[in-house]
Amino acid sequence: MYTENVAPIELVEVGPRDGLQNEPEIVQTDAKIALIEAMIGYGARRLEVASFVHPGRVPQMADAEAVIAGLPDRADTTYIGLTLNKRGVMRALATREGNRRGIDQVGCVLVASDTFGQKNQGQTIAEGIAENRDMIRFAKAEGMRAQLTISAAFGCPFEGEVKPETVLRIAEEMAAEEPEEIALADTIGVGTPAQVSDLFGRLGELLGDRIPMRCHFHNTRGTGIANAWAAYQGGVRIFDASLGGLGGCPFAPKATGNIATEDLVYLMEQSGVSSGIDLDAAIAANHEFARVLGRELPSLVARAA
Repeated sequence: MYTENVAPIELVEVGPRDGLQNEPEIVQTDAKIALIEAMIGYGARRLEVASFVHPGRVPQMADAEAVIAGLPDRADTTYIGLTLNKRGVMRALATREGNRRGIDQVGCVLVASDTFGQKNQGQTIAEGIAENRDMIRFAKAEGMRAQLTISAAFGCPFEGEVKPETVLRIAEEMAAEEPEEIALADTIGVGTPAQVSDLFGRLGELLGDRIPMRCHFHNTRGTGIANAWAAYQGGVRIFDASLGGLGGCPFAPKATGNIATEDLVYLMEQSGVSSGIDLDAAIAANHEFARVLGRELPSLVARAA
């Protein structure tokens, strides 16, 4: 085991939202809550538990409020709700009414491609910047924490190449709103370690110590875990991952799952980097949820365990 890299990572478990949103068969609310409880059991302390989108667009997320109402009320856990517009932020705020725990943080999304942005959430880049400014300002004014993800930062399924300058311009615009963190997402899994090193290196120079960076990788072409290590070496300390490597985007053709929580934890722990996740418990949760879905999950580490 290598020990020269000692800074720990923070893992954001996105399995309950990004992991499930593309599943063809609806996962029942009680099964989602049980999954989240298992994730907390293996050490996940930040979890993206739902998205506030129209159920006609993403049917798997139609029970967002019901899932959130059933979550454990833990002081050491942050629950994140994905929001694509101000209506989504309002729904997230409503989960906290009546002294309920509800959502702790909204995840705002801005797509670095006009075509994909219009297909994903009906916004061009310019419209997305304006909308996300309003969302972050509104959320913060209402006492809600807000973070931002720049989606399709490494490539677009419709336009192809996304220039780094486009991503950095968006990040600079949005940094003025002081979100809690800014993430770059390889939504369709086209990025390579060299691209990751370059783009996060430049983003780190832009943000300095003002705003932490987060990364979100999909493993469509098998580069996701290598990209995660490149991001770590480039100064990123917050990583999205999904139990079992589940995931995909309903609006990105052929995009497959997120990097697997188990694979990321194995990579980091074997490299001397603490993740706070119990790998054996995560593998057990993988196998249990595989029974719910009726199939083996993609994670390589869970299969090899």
